[in-house]
Amino acid sequence: MKGNSVEDAAQSSRERLPPPLEWKFSQVFGERAAGEEVQEVDIISAIEFDKSGGHLATGDRGGRVVLFERTDSRNQPGSRKDLEKQDYPIMTQPEFRYKTEFQSHEPEFDYLKSLEIEEKINKIKWCQTANHALFLLSTNDKTIKYWKVQEKKVKKISEASLDASKADQNGSISSSTMTSSTCYLSNGGCSEGPCNHLNNDLSFQPGGLPLLHFPVVATSQETSPTSRCRRIYAHAHDYHINSISTNSDCETFISADDLRVNLWNLEISNQSFNIVDVKPANMEDLTEVITSAEFHPVHCNMLAYSSSKGSIRLLDLRQSALCDNHSKMFEEREAPASRSFFTEIIASVSDIRFARDGRHILSRDYMTLKLWDINMESSPVATFQVHEYLRPKLCDLYENDSIFDKFDCCVSGDGLHVATGSYSNLFRVFGCIPGSNEATTLEASKNPMRRQVQTTTRPSRSLSSLARVVRRGPENDPMQIHVSSAISAASSE
Repeated sequence: MKGNSVEDAAQSSRERLPPPLEWKFSQVFGERAAGEEVQEVDIISAIEFDKSGGHLATGDRGGRVVLFERTDSRNQPGSRKDLEKQDYPIMTQPEFRYKTEFQSHEPEFDYLKSLEIEEKINKIKWCQTANHALFLLSTNDKTIKYWKVQEKKVKKISEASLDASKADQNGSISSSTMTSSTCYLSNGGCSEGPCNHLNNDLSFQPGGLPLLHFPVVATSQETSPTSRCRRIYAHAHDYHINSISTNSDCETFISADDLRVNLWNLEISNQSFNIVDVKPANMEDLTEVITSAEFHPVHCNMLAYSSSKGSIRLLDLRQSALCDNHSKMFEEREAPASRSFFTEIIASVSDIRFARDGRHILSRDYMTLKLWDINMESSPVATFQVHEYLRPKLCDLYENDSIFDKFDCCVSGDGLHVATGSYSNLFRVFGCIPGSNEATTLEASKNPMRRQVQTTTRPSRSLSSLARVVRRGPENDPMQIHVSSAISAASSE
């Protein structure tokens, strides 16, 4: 009887799960003409949605930032009465259009260190909007810039400043002169001698009164986005900046390189406060570097950073201004029997993201995605295998340096899905709600028919059960075919 109740509870839990998302082809940005080759400067190096999902920013290796805005939401009825008239909500496919672009960074040269600083955009982060203006941070290896993008109405001159017909009656303005026996000086005095004043601005009517002609400027209904750099935060990092993150207080942000994390105020660009420093007194004693850092989405006093040793440290600024000691550390210990030469390399965390509720942290290492509960440090609550079939090929990947490739990750706004990239234009999406088995493989292609969906066969348990869940892809993973050919080609070279 008890067994039946457990099965009934599990069945009812599965029935309450939403159906898996049906992924469809949406849009392609940056269409190329037939025969046009991709230039190195046009390759996208950073991409970020704002919190509302209404704007998308991309940065490329040429130092440019391109903004897109969502247009389909404007066509939806906005008033409450219009929404109540609908029998059911209309689900429209998101549509974005090009908004504007600007040159964020230029190539530089550090003469003190004899180092070239390329213009490639490493990260983009959106800031709080104000007065219908958009604000964002963009950074290359050394310099962070704070940008404001605002819509301004276009002004046009509707009438010229000179009437040609009246100018002929009044004589040539450029040759008009005044002759007087008394010359008044600027200090209030006067000179009795004659003086001539060349007047280029006045024309005279027959009565002798001056007639000024001013341009008439009319404001049209057209608007044009303009971008302006408000702040430049420079000369604070000796190593390449790998991440920036804005704080929930809307006043501060952090920037991180391999050895340090700096805290900035958005309004102060000439100084920052170093809150994390892992640089040893002797660089030969260096054992790990910082790979990513992010502020907590809710609590402005908390942040986390990951390291090349596979650990994630949670910091609390209330404990100490200099965060030498972490409040929590999340690290999965590898069994000594299963360790190999590649264990530490593939354990390096390349990216971390907080879920919107701040309860979970998503991390990406070379082989897996891991979901951590900030209340449990011993092990992740869920592990998603991204490309497990590459494990037998780690030696080949090490020889062609592919094992050091870095991948980003993200959590959906509703917290129901996580995503990360892989090789051959493929990326993977996993469902992370309790009881979900959803696992999807998608290809970033203009042909929607090449979409490939894979569902896991191993059930998962609830995140609240604090049990480790391992989700594996199917045995015949389509990515294996693509990546195996890529590895073979790289090895042959």
